Amino acid sequence: MKVKLLWALNDNNVDVAQTNSQRQLAITISAIAGEFDQNLPLNLCLILDRSGSMHGQPIKTVIQAVEGLIDRLKVGDRISVVAFSGSAEVIIPNQTIEDPESIKSQIKNKLTASGGTAIAEGLELGITELMKGTRGAVSQAFLLTDGHGESGLRIWKWDIGRDDNKRCLQLAQKAAKLNLTINTFGFGNSWNQDLLEKIADVGGGTLAHIEHPEQAVEQFSRLFGRIQSIGLTNAYLLLSLVPNVRLAELKPIAQVAPDTIELPVEPEADSSFALRLGDLMQDVERVVLANIYLGQLPEGKQAIAHLQIRYDDPLVNEQGLLSSLVPVYADVVRAYQPTSNPQVQQSILALAKYRQTQLAEAKLQQGDRTGAATMLQTAAKTALQIGDKGAATVLQTSATRLQAGEELSEADLKKTRIVSKTVLQE
Repeated sequence: MKVKLLWALNDNNVDVAQTNSQRQLAITISAIAGEFDQNLPLNLCLILDRSGSMHGQPIKTVIQAVEGLIDRLKVGDRISVVAFSGSAEVIIPNQTIEDPESIKSQIKNKLTASGGTAIAEGLELGITELMKGTRGAVSQAFLLTDGHGESGLRIWKWDIGRDDNKRCLQLAQKAAKLNLTINTFGFGNSWNQDLLEKIADVGGGTLAHIEHPEQAVEQFSRLFGRIQSIGLTNAYLLLSLVPNVRLAELKPIAQVAPDTIELPVEPEADSSFALRLGDLMQDVERVVLANIYLGQLPEGKQAIAHLQIRYDDPLVNEQGLLSSLVPVYADVVRAYQPTSNPQVQQSILALAKYRQTQLAEAKLQQGDRTGAATMLQTAAKTALQIGDKGAATVLQTSATRLQAGEELSEADLKKTRIVSKTVLQE
């Protein structure tokens, strides 16, 4: 398995007379299978909410979705299942797939709904189970909940009890360091969208919304299809800039495909930067957008940066592999004429859609309904520019409701968050 690494600037030409030029650098990364490469075994942990609010049809559809995943696992794949309510329990310890029907029967018997929602305890047990089967495998978790984590009580300056949400984020960070990916599923419309988005973003996974119980099978299946195509794991983008070229100070780098995520930048010892990408898929390109500033450069074709991917290849049990070093060039010219790259422009607009929606949510929380409606309309227009009609419809509908003096429902807010991050499945 090899790495495919491509780059493009939104404008490859730079005016030699300019002392400061801004450019957007789009970096595309994916895994490429060799002639004899095969799919990696999966190490999958399902961390499932069985609190009282999941009683009845919700828990039945989740069981149905889980059974569908188990049927798609192959010999050599591993499965574990953790259920949580007021406390958490391992109901299927980490094991290879040998008797799928027995596993399904145990899940059906043990996954009964009652009690509270201790997400962090479930997440902690899930990470523990995943760690038992990481060797030579793609290790991912599906975390599903329909509620909020349980917050600790604060009296004056003392914290009484544990803050479940804070622990969840700490555990997501721990999982990322252990090369585990966490995907989150919000079930219904009462879950904490900020929490589940942060867990997925930190854990290198995907946030999905199961608005209606009957969508559970489809959403599980869609994401499972993605992880089946993973070829390389624990990937980092290494970015080094030449002197006189720098990153923007505020939010300099974001992933824009397949989902939009603000990426934290980690300085390396050699003055380069490392960005965790997590698992690389064979048929889904990862697109990262870097906002850079170029100082005055000599005329001619100039290298402004170098790119490399550090990754693990579980198929051959090798860690810390490096792709070829790829230089990024700009053409520094006297007779400057812009050369806009339409593909990079699409990435810029995808990020703008996300950030405009974030601004709308912030204004709404501040009580500025008019400002929120205006930003949602702007985001809807941006979505149309990139051909994302589904997002445009959701964003414009929310804007119209605010303009009419209506409140946005929990479902409206969830849909808005989801469409800001990705393109809706048609």
